[in-house]
Amino acid sequence: MSERVPTPESVDARFLAEVLRGAGHKGVEVRVVRAARIGTGQLGTCVRYALELEGASPHTPRSLVGKFPSGDETSRATGVALGLYRKEVEFYRTLSKRLSISIPRCYYAAIDGRGPAFALILEDMAPARPGDQIAGTTPEVARAAALELVGLHAPTWNDASLRELDWVMESPGTTRALYAQLFPGFTARYGKSLAPELLAILGRVCETSGPPFEYPETPFSVVHVDFRLDNLLIDSSRPTPRVTVVDWQSFVVGAPLSDLAYLLGASLLPEARRPVEREIVRDYHARLLAAGVRDYDFERCWTDYRRGSFAGFAVAVIASMIVQETPRGNEMFLAMASRHAQHALDLRAEEFLRP
Repeated sequence: MSERVPTPESVDARFLAEVLRGAGHKGVEVRVVRAARIGTGQLGTCVRYALELEGASPHTPRSLVGKFPSGDETSRATGVALGLYRKEVEFYRTLSKRLSISIPRCYYAAIDGRGPAFALILEDMAPARPGDQIAGTTPEVARAAALELVGLHAPTWNDASLRELDWVMESPGTTRALYAQLFPGFTARYGKSLAPELLAILGRVCETSGPPFEYPETPFSVVHVDFRLDNLLIDSSRPTPRVTVVDWQSFVVGAPLSDLAYLLGASLLPEARRPVEREIVRDYHARLLAAGVRDYDFERCWTDYRRGSFAGFAVAVIASMIVQETPRGNEMFLAMASRHAQHALDLRAEEFLRP
């Protein structure tokens, strides 16, 4: 197979046949490929390839999904500068093998240095569909997603070897400085649409040395960072929803409960979240203990969850200012900022903000 990183335009029947044969589907031939753009990602471009095959077994996939850099120059530059493209490729190449969280099978992963040229060929999880970040979801879907998080957190819980991987780590100081730098622009764009108390707590984070930039040293694990509905593929055709997790560009080693707080704060409308969140956190905690995590009682878990309610602030403020502006993006980032700020207020989490 050529070492040149493929693009959406260069992926053809011959290339995909080589990918399938390399995954163990010997003798398969791809005769026809139909490509269609899917998803709403702002840092990447996703394409579904519908395949017509010869010499295939019943287990050979009839469709695949390719992921490539965004067509927008600003978004591509962000992906390179923050190491996001490299992270996702390395995640599928190496880290994913340690985890039990549901993710698509990766058939091909390549990148040219830090990018922007990269390509992933992934399992198509249809009929699962991405959640709708703007509309929100149900407590049942939120609970299923929360339990999937255990498959990410438990296998990497307090594993110091993760900190030796340069492509995993990031500088909290850089994130804090970027938040403060971009907040005036965020206020200019969204401030009039946010209630004063919500904008106020978003602004307080500019001056804090606590969350979302610093958390207690333990516990730590790999955290997805952007664990929200647009990055979850949901199959609701079964009695218990099945959730598969995508978009591994932003993961870091950090506070595990920040993922859970981010999920519930962003994905449930406040009136749907308030009655169920403590029960969902209890279910997550019980599953975590069953997966082998020790010396972590529920009260500590709940405190870490409350502290984690600030996790979405950085994504709402920073990401909204450094990717291509779109009408849907503006609506989504406004919804996220509003829900995360309300979440922190509901949980009285201001006590974790330090000057």
